[in-house]
Amino acid sequence: MTSHPAFPPPPGARAYPLRTSRGEFAVVDSSPKAGVEGRGVVLMLPGFTGSKEDFGLLHEPLAQRGYRVVAVDGRGQHESDGPLDDESAYAQGELARDVLAQAEALGGPVHLAGHSLGGQIARAAVLLDHSPFASFTLISSGPAEISVSQQQRVKLLRDALAVLSMEAVWEAIQAMGPPEEVGGPARGLGDQDQLRRRWLGHSPAQLLATGRQLCTEPDRVAELAAIPLPFHVLSGTHDDTWPVAILDDMALRLGARRSVIAGAEHSPNADQPLPTAHALADFWDGIGRP
Repeated sequence: MTSHPAFPPPPGARAYPLRTSRGEFAVVDSSPKAGVEGRGVVLMLPGFTGSKEDFGLLHEPLAQRGYRVVAVDGRGQHESDGPLDDESAYAQGELARDVLAQAEALGGPVHLAGHSLGGQIARAAVLLDHSPFASFTLISSGPAEISVSQQQRVKLLRDALAVLSMEAVWEAIQAMGPPEEVGGPARGLGDQDQLRRRWLGHSPAQLLATGRQLCTEPDRVAELAAIPLPFHVLSGTHDDTWPVAILDDMALRLGARRSVIAGAEHSPNADQPLPTAHALADFWDGIGRP
């Protein structure tokens, strides 16, 4: 983890490497202020090309509701180390075991939330072992592979990564527009220099492996529905990656709470952070203390 982060942590939060049984992971960690009753711990996983900073606007409102928020860069994302050319290190099972180790390091049942790709990695972790989790929220993360139009965008990115440097791919992204619909960079997150530094922090192998996962992920909703956890499906009113109707159906199949955030698209955490934070906290409050 760099000692000169591209993004300063939000007010009241701190950035540090979380030590786990599977190595260190860069996190941004915020806790309720003195006098606010603690109500639980939340582990948040970002999407494709994203990072822990995608949840930056959720820290303060969730802390006000009594929640400690720990947003993490997964292996090979932004400020967490990972191999540059070994895609096997980013197999979904490996990333899922990282999530289990992160939850263990936080000590006790945590509320798990994953955005887009992060939701599918989180799902894999829950299916391996649900005991470290008090609940599971899928944020703009669907039941199976991404839409055909987004598969085409990911394929363009993967083709570019196969022949160009990360710096050259960044320049191409600026020319054609970033793949926001598949998880990043979120609008309004930072200036171009910050976003460029974040992009260059990613491992090419991580992007290649997880991009393939997004395009081939099977439907595992029936498996997930058999897990005895409270589920929450949250999205914006429009999503090009998984149409909202598909997310509605997934919520029904899971028996999940369903939250639709007005005025938000694929990144409600960035588009409408306050309503998103309130919807998340309302769900967790309804569960009670883990």
